[in-house]
Formats: sequence, structure tokens, C-alpha cells
Amino acid sequence: MEITIRNANQEDYESLISLFRQVHDLHVLERPDLYKENSTPVGEEEFNNQLKDDKQHIIVATLATKILGVAVLKEEEIPENSFVNARKILLLNSLCVDDASRKKGIGRKLMQYIIDFAKELNVDSVELGVSESNQKAIHFYESIGLTTKNRKMEFRLG
Repeated sequence: MEITIRNANQEDYESLISLFRQVHDLHVLERPDLYKENSTPVGEEEFNNQLKDDKQHIIVATLATKILGVAVLKEEEIPENSFVNARKILLLNSLCVDDASRKKGIGRKLMQYIIDFAKELNVDSVELGVSESNQKAIHFYESIGLTTKNRKMEFRLG
């Protein structure tokens, strides 16, 4: 199985809808108080705007012409102030491997590409958020060397 990693293009949108939906549906299932059901969680205009933004990157993993995985990235700069040092990060907003293609090394290949890309950008770190209840994702990220930086907590009142 020869997986190719490349930048997404406008022609990829229709193929990516199902992957965006898989991620969104998981969020809706875990937290319906936060996420709305939506069969098109990423609209075509939003997708195209991301492609045009030089600080945002959409990376796809393909087998021949079939897209099996996607990563959505954003470069962010944290300015120095009296509290924190200036930093540049690559934020991994979303990572999805198609349900039918998991456990075949595609996620690892995507993450290695992202880490290599981050090194080229000369960022200080690759960062992401992951739901505490998504233990499969947490285990995956830990297995490739990511560590917990901080934890966001809540006291739900509603």
C-alpha cells in the first residue's frame, strides 16, 4: 500500500466531506451540548479560504486517487509579553483517517509529514487539542511521542 501525502486542492473538497463529517460526528456524539449536527461541517467557501490562506494548510493522504486521511493545520505566533515568551506553533486543528482505513499506518505517516513540515517552518512545537474521552486518539498521539502540555477543565452548569 503506497500512501502519498500532499497538499489538498480545490478539487479535493467533495472527497473530503466524508472525512470532515466523521470528525464532526464524533464531536457531536461526545458533546452534543457544544456541537451541532451538520452534514457539511466544513463548507466549500471555508475550505477554499483555508487553501488560500498561507498560514493554513490542508494535507491529504492518498492511495492512488482515493483520499484516506486529512490533516488541517494552522501556523500561529504567540507574541512575547510580560507573562510568556514569544513562540511559533503549528496547530493541528483536525486529523482524520477514514474509518475503513485505520490501523494501517496512515495516521503515523500523516503525523511524520506534519512533524517534518513543522521543522521546515522552524516552529517551536506542534500542538493539538484532543477530547479526554477520545482514548484511542490519546493513545495514538502518545505512541508517536506527543505529551500532555496542559489540561482544560470545566464545571458544567447547564
